[in-house]
Amino acid sequence: MRAAFIGLGVMGYPMAGHLARAGHDVVVFNRTGEKAKRWIAEHGGRMAKTPAEAAAGAEIVLACVGRDADVRAVTLGTDGAFAAMKKSAVFVDHTTASATLARELAAAAEKGGFGFVDAPVSGGEQGARNGQLTVMCGGSEEAYAKAEPVIAAYAKSCRRMGPAGAGQLTKMVNQICLAGLIEALSEGFSFARAAGLDPLAVVEVISKGAAQSWQMDNRHKTMLAGHYEHGFAVEWMRKDLSICFDEAARNGAALPVARMVDEFYAEVEAMGGRRWDTSSLFARLESRGKQ
Repeated sequence: MRAAFIGLGVMGYPMAGHLARAGHDVVVFNRTGEKAKRWIAEHGGRMAKTPAEAAAGAEIVLACVGRDADVRAVTLGTDGAFAAMKKSAVFVDHTTASATLARELAAAAEKGGFGFVDAPVSGGEQGARNGQLTVMCGGSEEAYAKAEPVIAAYAKSCRRMGPAGAGQLTKMVNQICLAGLIEALSEGFSFARAAGLDPLAVVEVISKGAAQSWQMDNRHKTMLAGHYEHGFAVEWMRKDLSICFDEAARNGAALPVARMVDEFYAEVEAMGGRRWDTSSLFARLESRGKQ
């Protein structure tokens, strides 16, 4: 399939690579042209100078950028992809963005005669590199049916959750759950050390029971070693949580734990951890224990 990928960041770069390896004819666009050139040197394909140029003639256009404003820029902005989308094509947005924006773009796509799927992902950089992402989608059944076989190149799980915006809402649930889980894991490790236990031995035991989680399995060693220069950055988690809070203000959901954890992440940022992995909540507790 002729595909375009917009945004070659930590997630987009390997995702686009999986598309190329799956045999799709891929054209890429990235604001930093050097990264696009590096991708082409590695995977082949072509580089576009604008999102519109990337989208022209493509059967599917996929994007993974940073925030709502970035999504608007590459879709509806000057030289945005939407103006160049051909009829019957589909645009897939892998950015974690607001459900409001997803519905807005779905309406614009419908007017333009093409499909739109909001498809945020979970699994982090490791999942993107390994082609093991979980993708939660919103959009029409027709648009999803076109997108799903392409997304399969880098997904271990992909599901349509409902109409436009449902994918973003599902990702919000994911981040709300994740925030509380990481804080609980950090507190558990802090307690284990305070109690004089060997945290690694504790993990070996409790990871076989009800406390087991992906975070425990994949982050306990780096957390206990104080290593956070990897993974999903605190600043991006706070961006995601702010989207959750905005949506909660509309639907009336109570998020007391998520709000508390967001405040803790603000403290991590003040420690210089803006780009640290989200598991750095443990660093905050370790720092407080040494005061």
